[in-house]
Amino acid sequence: MKINSAVKLGTVATFAAVLLAACGSSSNSSSQASKQTLNWMESSALPSMDLSTATDVVSGETMNNTGEGLLRFGKKSTTHPGVAKSYKVSKDGKTYTFNLRKSNWSNGDKVTAKDFVYAWQRTVNPKTASQYAYMYAPVKNANEIMKSQKPVSSLGIKAEGDYKVVVTLTQATDYFPALVASPMFFPQNQSVVDKYGKKYAANAKSNVYNGPFKLTYWTGTSDNWTLSKNTKYWNAKNVKLKKINFKAVKDPQTSLSQFQSGKLDATYLSGQQPKNYKSDKQYVERKGASTFYIEMNQRKDSMMKNKKARQALSLAINRKQFVNKVLADGSSEAKGLVSTGLMSYKGKDFNTASAVPEATDHDLAKAQKLWKEALKETGRSNYNLTLMADDTPAGKNTLEFVQSQWAKLDNIKVTTQSLPFKTRLSRSENGQFQAVVSGWGADYPDAISFLEMFTKTNSYNRGKWLNTEYDNDIKAADGKDANNEAARWTDLVDAQKTLMKDQGIIPLYQQGKSQLVKSNVKGVIYFPTGANWDFSHAYISK
Repeated sequence: MKINSAVKLGTVATFAAVLLAACGSSSNSSSQASKQTLNWMESSALPSMDLSTATDVVSGETMNNTGEGLLRFGKKSTTHPGVAKSYKVSKDGKTYTFNLRKSNWSNGDKVTAKDFVYAWQRTVNPKTASQYAYMYAPVKNANEIMKSQKPVSSLGIKAEGDYKVVVTLTQATDYFPALVASPMFFPQNQSVVDKYGKKYAANAKSNVYNGPFKLTYWTGTSDNWTLSKNTKYWNAKNVKLKKINFKAVKDPQTSLSQFQSGKLDATYLSGQQPKNYKSDKQYVERKGASTFYIEMNQRKDSMMKNKKARQALSLAINRKQFVNKVLADGSSEAKGLVSTGLMSYKGKDFNTASAVPEATDHDLAKAQKLWKEALKETGRSNYNLTLMADDTPAGKNTLEFVQSQWAKLDNIKVTTQSLPFKTRLSRSENGQFQAVVSGWGADYPDAISFLEMFTKTNSYNRGKWLNTEYDNDIKAADGKDANNEAARWTDLVDAQKTLMKDQGIIPLYQQGKSQLVKSNVKGVIYFPTGANWDFSHAYISK
């Protein structure tokens, strides 16, 4: 999931959810407990609420609490019943039959099997231009539909009556239950989509919700948005919060002041703040399954197409200094595109098996040599490079640090561009950049969640890095080796090695999140993967 500068489950889970239980005090805890209102800080505004087209973590977090899929993520990263009260899998692992409970949308309409069929078909329909459609690859005919080779109606999902969904896969996919628990697989109400047309999900009122909460305030452009308890939710009796106020606060000092004055119940920390508050009982540190990296636009620019230039830019960056001295928030140096701790095989972490040290080393002398060779090979005497990132504290810190590192190379002029998340995302999608700081969070703990992005046809491959060997390895992992654990592991390991050896991207850091959380905030569940937060069990204690 695309993240701002922000599962395979059951027996294959690799992460445990973390319950928030900080131990500080709040001056207004008593009044808040009676109101059951949570005030939560976000670092950027909410970009989208369209389940088929949203791509970022802020949207994912919000949709995960206003919607619900066939299954739902639970504690210790397992799945448990959602709209589906039960399901069974065929012996060959290719057919899933989900039995739905009787539930309703926030407008009172019934949630039926047809809502899932419609939503899935809408997402894979090429006309929708969903950047997340590739996640449907395991479903029968999805790939052909996305290439306009088969009709949308041929997708491997059908409704048998109102309360049974039958899904047919191309081949057995052991992490499929985690996919259907993710927001991009949630149901959609066709009558509402048709009613609002192009304005569907453009604001709080042009949508309906089947999850624990409903979006009751959001203009589509506002920095604040509000969720209220959805009384039509099938499990509403167990939802304790009445309201969640989300506030996008970009300045860390402002958010800290609001936390201290009781206007916020949680705040992210950055800069020197984590160091200053590590001994505070309200301090919470989490490791996310997310990696930040630099993409270089290799569409037309011969310098960005030059492997030596890309390697030089990577070698010039001192990642250890960056995470320890600049971010200082629990983040760690990236060892590759895939986050460390996400996936393992026979006791070996994926990044250990796929290590290409020279892709993330710091060696300024070697960087200088490669940079001079790249200038000569592309017929240049100098090069002007603009690096783009979000205007969040982490984004600005990244721009400043990387600019200072690249400036040490000879005959380069580096300028920076700090943009609102939504604008940066749009420009990235349209290829309007030379180099851009991007981030990705795994939707489930499998390396394919990261690696699939950089195949030739994937819409997230913004810089258009191309490598046939890489594509073949990903195709094999998703196809002929899908049920051969050893072979699939080798495919994925080889793919990351290829990406790193060619310096298709420049890995920067694996994100750590430092927060202060009021001690009376209980029951919030954090997932390192996917949509991150679940507030359906949260409450304000007295």
